[in-house]
Amino acid sequence: MMSLLPRLVALATAVPDHSLDQDAVTELATRVFAAAPDLVRLLRVFASSGVRRRYSAVPLNWFAEPHDWAQRNRHYLREAVELLERAASRVLDRVGLAPADIGAIVAVSTTGIATPSLDALLIERLRLRPDIHRLPIFGLGCAGGAIGLAHAATLAAAMRDRPALLLVVELCSVTFREGDAGKSNIVGAALFGDGAAAALLSCRGSGPAILASGEHTWPRSLDIMGWDVAADGLKPIFSRDIPRLVAGRLREAASGFLAQHGMAISDIDRFVCHPGGPKVIDACEQAFALEPGTLADARAVLRDFGNMSAPTVLFVLQRLLAEERDDRSWRRALMTAFGPGFTAGFVALENS
Repeated sequence: MMSLLPRLVALATAVPDHSLDQDAVTELATRVFAAAPDLVRLLRVFASSGVRRRYSAVPLNWFAEPHDWAQRNRHYLREAVELLERAASRVLDRVGLAPADIGAIVAVSTTGIATPSLDALLIERLRLRPDIHRLPIFGLGCAGGAIGLAHAATLAAAMRDRPALLLVVELCSVTFREGDAGKSNIVGAALFGDGAAAALLSCRGSGPAILASGEHTWPRSLDIMGWDVAADGLKPIFSRDIPRLVAGRLREAASGFLAQHGMAISDIDRFVCHPGGPKVIDACEQAFALEPGTLADARAVLRDFGNMSAPTVLFVLQRLLAEERDDRSWRRALMTAFGPGFTAGFVALENS
């Protein structure tokens, strides 16, 4: 049945094979950063991160060894393609579609460099059609899951008769730099995991409708989040102001987005927020005037998978959709995630 709006007809996720317990990671970090000044204070972030376990494309002992940028990127290319192939195969199997049925592919990633892009590397592996429309997206960071979903929905709406395949992958593990005892690197070590997600957007079939999507970039915020290019790889930049900015300014931006599409915060039943860390989740609850603990799905994903950057919000959405099979408890949901810019990505979904 043809829908006037693109729908999320299927969603699947994948993680690498190496499972990292937070206690083991903390023990390794204690050894790696033994000479760092004020180490005890810096290591408290591991206990307060909200992460118990996450998954990595490389084994734990890899993090104690030096690696140059070329080595890191080789790991990224090999493992990112493998993870995306796994996630894509799962999502196609879920709805019984053949790869040749896909009309467009959107590939989102910011933790490595791929030229040819990841979507091109996957065409023959997945047996996609050679005339498929491709959209590789780099640089969105943690916002990539939400903004990538929006672009895939736009392509699905434009094509009408063929679905769009969204692929999102981040290998945050390969950005860890054992020689950097700076706060951002240690915070990343405490929070980051690896993962991938795949979604099918189509005007045919059932699933939540994509009502609207948008973005908001705050002025004078370019230094809030991003990468610095170092000799041995990409160095993370996180400002301590992120939770404060989210708590104080997200609601206004979200309200403006919703108003453009005839909606208000009061029309939203569920909030699907990127779990950047415990303080970011708390800030989202503050911004949307939610009771503390409301964003339980975001906290559960952070606990079990860590912050995987762009795919993470799609893991949160997957939990919401899994709950939906048992309880049709929501009509409209708002997805939001934050990335370099400093930018918030928004997607409004309707369960109809």
